[in-house]
Amino acid sequence: MMEDRKLSEKESLELISQMISSTRRQIQVGSGNQYLYWGYFTTVLSVAIYLLVYFTHNSIWNFGWFLMLAFWGFMAYLNRNNRQEVITYSDKVMSQVWKVVGWMFFITVFVVGVISYKFGYPCWPIMLPLSLIYCGIGSSITGVIIREPVAAYTPLAAFAFAIYMLVSYSLTKLILLDWYLYYAISFVLMMVIPGHVINQKAKRV
Repeated sequence: MMEDRKLSEKESLELISQMISSTRRQIQVGSGNQYLYWGYFTTVLSVAIYLLVYFTHNSIWNFGWFLMLAFWGFMAYLNRNNRQEVITYSDKVMSQVWKVVGWMFFITVFVVGVISYKFGYPCWPIMLPLSLIYCGIGSSITGVIIREPVAAYTPLAAFAFAIYMLVSYSLTKLILLDWYLYYAISFVLMMVIPGHVINQKAKRV
């Protein structure tokens, strides 16, 4: 029985480099890039709900946020049909990271729903800063894995907006409509811009 050959330092670095390059190519699917899909959808949805609530003065439009759950289902279906044949260790790690982020969303939605029902006061807008934190963590970890500084550090802007929202709410007990625009700006910074950067670099790999 042959013993496994130990890789030299140079070979190990080359293998890691190939894995990162492979991961970059695989997450880049042109206009179907995960960052761009989520970034543009969430940005448009945020601005649309802001405008609808602002001009109609009717908070019922806030139910539009639940379209994100429908979009998540659509993306899950799309990813299942476009599943790649070769899955690297980096792919598995990123998949697990976003799976945890997804569970964080579902648990938060459940808890917020229970609290809203129990106290008879809708506190769904608190999901905005919390989801910025969740998505920011997922995006930053993904950026670190694929060694893309733009994807790793732009979510810090989302963290800043999330902290502002939470501190502002704790002091004033008010949820401002401007939060929707901060939410949109955050997704442009942490997903739309990194998505285009990743696409451009993937084309050169």
